[in-house]
Amino acid sequence: MLSVTGGTKIFYGGTLDERRALDGLDVSLKPGDFCIVIGSNGAGKSSFLNAVSGKLPLDSGRITIDGQDVTRLNAHRRAQFIARVFQDPMIGTAPTMTIGENMLLAELRGKPRGFSYGLSAARRQKYSQQLAELNLGLEKRLDMQVGLLSGGQRQSLSLVMAVSTRPKLLLLDEHTAALDPRTAKLVMDTTVRAVEALQLTTLMVTHNMEHAIRYGNRIIMMDAGKVLVEIGQEEKNGITVADLIERFHTKSDAIALQGA
Repeated sequence: MLSVTGGTKIFYGGTLDERRALDGLDVSLKPGDFCIVIGSNGAGKSSFLNAVSGKLPLDSGRITIDGQDVTRLNAHRRAQFIARVFQDPMIGTAPTMTIGENMLLAELRGKPRGFSYGLSAARRQKYSQQLAELNLGLEKRLDMQVGLLSGGQRQSLSLVMAVSTRPKLLLLDEHTAALDPRTAKLVMDTTVRAVEALQLTTLMVTHNMEHAIRYGNRIIMMDAGKVLVEIGQEEKNGITVADLIERFHTKSDAIALQGA
């Protein structure tokens, strides 16, 4: 489904500030995988998602989605395959447009536009049904400007918009980090239901190691732009946060000794 081969991205190349955000990154996801990506600040997690989404062009390497080479496609052209929810609830929705209009934009993402498109009665009914799953009452507020919603409501809306078109790949970039615990749980519960019901192939970046253990069927631990540790479903069963930390340090220490 998703394949990143030899993904490399260097910032400030040839200078004293040179930094390898991605260093020959190799990642492969099967259809339906719910993969959690963890790592310290600067490990390359966001660069990985940005490269997959087309926001960050690779210096070298190859990216394919569902068998199609998308390496040279920009973010706009990849939008037909990918949906993304960001950490900041203010990103991903248009504040001066209504909830219904935002839902319509999500539906038309990556598709040719025409005069036949509009916020029809049939679409309003469909959007109301989709929003009702949140139990936030948004299905009754289709004509409300999104800018009037709380951060949690906007993030919940962003998630519904992202999954509504059944993307081939869903990217979740620390999408609960800016929310209060109650709202974060609501958004995560909604995420899990949507991913499982629609069998979405999903990459979720998080700093929350408990979330890494609790959700998904795979864990990727990144460091210095590479995959340091990869843990499958069977290994995840019974694993603890302490186990994850130990695995990380054991692997990083082994790599350090090899380079010494």
